[in-house]
Amino acid sequence: MQKKLFGLLSVLILVSMMLTACGAPATEAPVVEVPAATEAPAEPVATEAPAAEEITLTLGSWRVDDVAAWEVITAAFHEEYPNITVKFDPTNPPDYNATLRTQLETGTGPDLYFVRSFATGRELFDAGYVASLKDLPGISDTFTEASRSPWATEAGEPYAVPIIAVSHGVYYNKDIFAANGIEVPTTWEELMAASQTLLDAGVTPFANGTKDAWDINEVVMMQFIPSNIGGYEGRLAYLNGERCFNSEEMVASFQQIDDMQPFLPTGFEATSYYDSAQLFSQGLAAMMLDGSWSIGGFEKDATDFEWGVFYPPALDGKDQYVTFHIDAAIGANAGSPNLEAAMTFLEFLESSAFAELLGNNLPGFFPLTKDVPILSDPIAADFMAFNSAAKGVDIRFVWEKLLAAPSGSVDAYTSLNNNVIAVLKDEKTPQEAADAFNADLAAWYEPAAACK
Repeated sequence: MQKKLFGLLSVLILVSMMLTACGAPATEAPVVEVPAATEAPAEPVATEAPAAEEITLTLGSWRVDDVAAWEVITAAFHEEYPNITVKFDPTNPPDYNATLRTQLETGTGPDLYFVRSFATGRELFDAGYVASLKDLPGISDTFTEASRSPWATEAGEPYAVPIIAVSHGVYYNKDIFAANGIEVPTTWEELMAASQTLLDAGVTPFANGTKDAWDINEVVMMQFIPSNIGGYEGRLAYLNGERCFNSEEMVASFQQIDDMQPFLPTGFEATSYYDSAQLFSQGLAAMMLDGSWSIGGFEKDATDFEWGVFYPPALDGKDQYVTFHIDAAIGANAGSPNLEAAMTFLEFLESSAFAELLGNNLPGFFPLTKDVPILSDPIAADFMAFNSAAKGVDIRFVWEKLLAAPSGSVDAYTSLNNNVIAVLKDEKTPQEAADAFNADLAAWYEPAAACK
């Protein structure tokens, strides 16, 4: 211990001598600062991460009636992605195609937009206006090939996320049926007999008119065709040239249109789609052939009576097939400056959360995901039940391959529309209408020209 003390004193004397030699006062000891044992080390200063960029996406659509529902859907997306806001910006349906094309051509198109199935949407993709989704995660797992194919190339490259299918049926006034002793008909012949009973009682049987020509074509004629031709397989026979478009099955469909004519409203030529809906909603017509998309409108307006829906029955001896149309998808504008954020929204459309929001905020618009949510609306559930009760389902007859005709030719949609109205106006017989339909297609569609 003494040796240690002696060593320490020696060091102190040596340090003192060195400081004196350097001019430091010999009486001052060097100051050595030692942190107090109880003092915590200083914390590093926290820096905030830069806030995510705020992005607003516009979503174009032809569904002007769905603003409130899409506000719910886009709010749910915004909650999950707070830096991205989606603004639903619809266009009046008849103007949608032309308006969208003009916007895309002038560089003012929406970031996202509803894409029609088959030829109309494909034309936009081929023109470079819709972004490819070949690298979008989950699109092949979430949707069947049948759901993807209306928005995919022949090689299977997708360009829009399928979101909506719609169904078709006959809305009917249960009170009027009961008052006239009418049961829901199970054959076409029973439906026509019930219509005559209603007419004899002073009731307009069907609300449908022809001022808005698409109505009588899409939701009347195209409900009849599948049961007459044999659904999907039958439709392929026309597309492949195995049947001509004036076959007896097609004549039978035009004949059903002719059968309906006495039971339409007086002045049906001037009756618009809106007028038809009002006739039914106000209890002035017993039935209206229409799409599932009208559920919400009738639930809002047709409140003074009980109503339901059934599918137009097939002709006696025919199996029933249902028109369940794969109708809408959403794609991303290839020229959008917010393409990455748009892709994020498209991934959201693949989720089960979106499917449930769509199906239950827009009753009658059916999600196309493999896992279909439970639908809370009873009429929407009835429409879905048509599918399981039928022999089969198919899309609207002219949608695949027949919508786009060369310049100067008449496409199948326009021809069918014109000939349906000609039958209703007694300008053509069902056979003459079918012959004209076949001639229009044979002028440009090769399988029709060489049909058997």
